[in-house]
Amino acid sequence: MADICDYEGSRYRYDFWEGQGRDYENLAERIALRALLPPAGDVLIEIGAGYGRLVDLYNGYRRVVLLDYARSQLEEAQRYLSSSARFIFVVGDVYHLPFVDDLFDALTMVRVMHHLADVPEALAELHRVAHPSGTLIIEHASKRHLKAIGRWLLHRQTWNPFDLHPVEFVDLNFDFHPRWVRQQLETAGFQTEKVRTVSHFRIPLVKKLVPASWLSRLDGFAQPTGQYWQLTPSVFIRARAQKSIPGSPSGLFCCPICRSVDLSPQDTVLVCGGCGRHWRTEGGIYDFKTPLVSP
Repeated sequence: MADICDYEGSRYRYDFWEGQGRDYENLAERIALRALLPPAGDVLIEIGAGYGRLVDLYNGYRRVVLLDYARSQLEEAQRYLSSSARFIFVVGDVYHLPFVDDLFDALTMVRVMHHLADVPEALAELHRVAHPSGTLIIEHASKRHLKAIGRWLLHRQTWNPFDLHPVEFVDLNFDFHPRWVRQQLETAGFQTEKVRTVSHFRIPLVKKLVPASWLSRLDGFAQPTGQYWQLTPSVFIRARAQKSIPGSPSGLFCCPICRSVDLSPQDTVLVCGGCGRHWRTEGGIYDFKTPLVSP
């Protein structure tokens, strides 16, 4: 199993976003997601939802599943969001999603892919749970951006930004070549439809001098050029699942280990009839990270 970056116990909301000088990035990413995501649908999942920063963009969806590997992030999301039966909070990992096949009309994954050690496995799992013609929106950190190219030309970095292979610059932090990502999407069964480049002006001095609202608006004007070239540190892609039409999905969850849909609620657990594992369901959160009881 691939290593997983775990944000359990971190103050991600406060130490990375709120009051940390990233208003421009937040606004620019919201522009990109709003432009790419279908405005309405039945069931949407956000992979790596964290504290729910982007949830207000999903108001057109009947049910919204917020999945994160860190339970503490989802507990923060519960505090951050208004109480609503639309939200389903799930602890789990992208390599073993606890959902039935062909379930989601829309899937989003923003600021997650740069932590994935096995992108092909993760994309295959996203394809499994996507409804036929379901929409996937992913964001990835790009290795082929202008600053990386400049550093390489000046011999200030060893890795080549034009090489297709991912680069792990620190443990479980990866940059990807945009073409490599599109190749992996195609292999997994997704067809790329649109590309938007984001954070064109991620330069400390520029961010200090120009208000975030102005800078993000300029970024929004520049983002559609991602269809033709990608030279920014962040790239958004909209892709469509290519798969045969199945019967309607039955239920929501399956066991992430044995894939059985026979999950019986008993007090504060779901008991898998296929393998006998017990999964915690407490505090409004379904926890499929580590079973309470294993066979």
